[in-house]
Amino acid sequence: MKKIRIGTRGSELALWQANHIAGLIGVDKTELIVIKTEGDRVQNVSFVKMEGKGFFTKEIEEALLDKRIDLAVHSLKDLPTEDVRGLKIAAVPERADFRDMLIMHSDVYRQCDGLCVNQGSIVGTSSMRRLAQLKTLDSSLRVEPLRGNVNTRLRKLKEREYDAIVMASAGVERIGLDISEFRTQLLQPHIFLPAPAQGALGLQVREDDFETLSVISRLTDSLTETAVRAERSFLRAFGGGCHDPLGALASVKQGLITLQGIVASPDGTFTARAEVQGSDPELLGSELALIIKAKGAEKYI
Repeated sequence: MKKIRIGTRGSELALWQANHIAGLIGVDKTELIVIKTEGDRVQNVSFVKMEGKGFFTKEIEEALLDKRIDLAVHSLKDLPTEDVRGLKIAAVPERADFRDMLIMHSDVYRQCDGLCVNQGSIVGTSSMRRLAQLKTLDSSLRVEPLRGNVNTRLRKLKEREYDAIVMASAGVERIGLDISEFRTQLLQPHIFLPAPAQGALGLQVREDDFETLSVISRLTDSLTETAVRAERSFLRAFGGGCHDPLGALASVKQGLITLQGIVASPDGTFTARAEVQGSDPELLGSELALIIKAKGAEKYI
């Protein structure tokens, strides 16, 4: 069997994810190839000001199509919902923690039932979804753009550019980031919904590469795959942009899918949230989108 060439971004988190998949396949059967994407090159512009989709995936997908790599390991939340012609998601392994984490200096922490950071605090994030939900929970917060890899973001927090920052819990856990000097709050989904497919990986291959497909397809976790299909169907119904003020989370128990979704305005003055249940993930995503659109959500997408 040929060595499977795995394409990945060069960040510490991306390399961890690629090495994790290489370990599942067999390290001696794989080769890692680092590819720089537009999202890596442009570090001084907020996500919300960048146009188009696929900032962290386009160059890697081009390498797949050009047969410079055989497998792309993506954070599935960054992958556009429309498949590129000739490529497919061959597997979705078991999901890590889907929640967001609020990391803050101890002097702005407060005991609470909602958001445990002092009113008026400066919170760093470049995610429209996080911005909208933060402002919904506490309109007094000053939410400022935050770019860079996880270590850069933490350094900016340490240097007191921010009182607090929001990051994906999965990313913090995967690279073992030392946040012991800070107070943390895991943002539970009843108050703060994650991005569709947050915490999940998408393993992308060429449709006609049957040898790689046969190896990769066995890495799928069926419950995770079903959940993220529902979440991404909801996202697709709003145009598929991963930088919109939109969150979704699905759970699967005994074949029953429960899908929650939210769209909120960036200033926190409008929120449309709903929940649906059923057995077909694609239909559920569309059904939930119709309910939330009926509440007036489309003007904020």
